[in-house]
Amino acid sequence: MKRIYFNKFVIIFLLTLVSACASVVKTPGGKTDTRTEGTTGKAEDLSKYRPKFNLPNASGPATGKVTPAAAMPTNHVNARVTALMDTLKLMNKSIRFAQGYRILAYSGTERKTALDLRSNIVARLPDEPVYPQYKQPTWRVKVGDYFSRIEAQQVLLRIKDLAPNAMIVVDQINVK
Repeated sequence: MKRIYFNKFVIIFLLTLVSACASVVKTPGGKTDTRTEGTTGKAEDLSKYRPKFNLPNASGPATGKVTPAAAMPTNHVNARVTALMDTLKLMNKSIRFAQGYRILAYSGTERKTALDLRSNIVARLPDEPVYPQYKQPTWRVKVGDYFSRIEAQQVLLRIKDLAPNAMIVVDQINVK
């Protein structure tokens, strides 16, 4: 008995759901038209709500009007800009240090190991500066002056077999 009532309830629910999804549209003749979703009817005319612009008349050879030539600037600042750029250039030349990256190739207490590693790195990378530092009781060997970590990573890969524990550190670098 419960099963029959349940089946009737499900059927009534589905019919209600299907009929609720249909939309009703009034046609110009006053009749109602039931349409399902996805069908298109005549779109409403919205042109009365759109803004209207009055465009100026076209100028050129067809109308006989001549367009004026491009206006030339009256206040040239080239001399002042050049002077400021020269000042900035001199200021930038006076900067000797910047925040950047170096490769810490060795950090330990053995002087001979640090200096041997330095000579091996100089032999492999003759263009890169190598900085051995001694702060009692630790020797450190740092390589290069790099503005970006990516530059330092490229060199680190080249010396990784000489110094397997080498790492990139943030340091004050010399600006060339």
